[in-house]
Amino acid sequence: MIPETRPLSPHLQVYRWTYTLALSILHRITGIGLAVGFVLLAWWLSALATGPGAYDDFTALAASRLGRALLAVFAAAFWYHFCAGIRHLVFDTGRSLERREARRSSVVVVAAAVLLALLSAAAIFSAGANP
Repeated sequence: MIPETRPLSPHLQVYRWTYTLALSILHRITGIGLAVGFVLLAWWLSALATGPGAYDDFTALAASRLGRALLAVFAAAFWYHFCAGIRHLVFDTGRSLERREARRSSVVVVAAAVLLALLSAAAIFSAGANP
């Protein structure tokens, strides 16, 4: 038998660390975070359907500092994933693939995600001030 001489798939160590690589990895991480965070949404819906006792238990945790912090992190992950997803949709059309345009769109994505996350956190913590 003759051994195959086909190339191996490159690993992350082969690539040079760039902003597009970092944003792509962050997009994947926030996607995983959103999947985990949707467990909390399922808990909220099941508590809502179960009755007042279960719903009170859920709202007590959600109104706590830890609950509000988790919600703020979930909102930040959502906004980044949302903005980066729009950027990826634009890339799928073949637009903004040039280095300069890709760099500009990455700044817009990060700035929009940070702004939306801060607005969400402000709303979460101001609403939680008077439970």
